[in-house]
Amino acid sequence: MKFFNQLITDITEGLKNDDKFMDFIHVVENVVSKILSVALVIVILVSLFDLVIILMRDLFATEPYGFFNKTLLEIFGLFLNILIALELLENITAYLRKHIVQVELVVVTALIAIARKIIIFDPVKYNKNDLIALAVASAALSGSYWLIRRMNSKS
Repeated sequence: MKFFNQLITDITEGLKNDDKFMDFIHVVENVVSKILSVALVIVILVSLFDLVIILMRDLFATEPYGFFNKTLLEIFGLFLNILIALELLENITAYLRKHIVQVELVVVTALIAIARKIIIFDPVKYNKNDLIALAVASAALSGSYWLIRRMNSKS
């Protein structure tokens, strides 16, 4: 209870003083980022364990042995999910190190997510408008990435 009383006091004091308020916001951002990092590590480990189980079951427990029961696209989707989670973790850790959002990392993460969607795209399940939307998003993100890299190389 003392903690919450102190927290409320700090918030009300912070509203009166801009520097104290910004310090409070900074602390909240750090705590939330650290909690997100821990949660994301748990998600990555569980996803990795799940991927290993699926690969072992498909390769060694179902006939014909040594072949995948699932399509390769489904398996690639699982790999790319873990890769996207790792990129998100990198975004969070970069924020914790420098206390700024690195736009280049965010765009790369979005590009990986779009690439995943394109790789596992099922033309039977989706229509051509969905593929066009993915192409437009991919082009926009690629252009953004090129522009960001160009601006970073000049500075």
